[in-house]
Amino acid sequence: MSLKSVEEVSAEVPAEDFKALEDKVYRTIELYKAAKDARAVAERDVKRLREQIEEREEENEAMRRELYSCARIVRRFAAG
Repeated sequence: MSLKSVEEVSAEVPAEDFKALEDKVYRTIELYKAAKDARAVAERDVKRLREQIEEREEENEAMRRELYSCARIVRRFAAG
């Protein structure tokens, strides 16, 4: 858009409307920034939770193996 076009639009649009539009643009930018920040936080939380789930699954597997080992020992003891 050329400078002449901007001047023509400025002359056609009342100052109050232009100010309202400008305010909307700034609010939109702020909302976008807030949404972007919230998304980054959510992505970090998801990553942390996935890591925790993986750790719990590993712990669960280790405890299951230990339980089966103990159960075998008890069966041998009971049988013998």
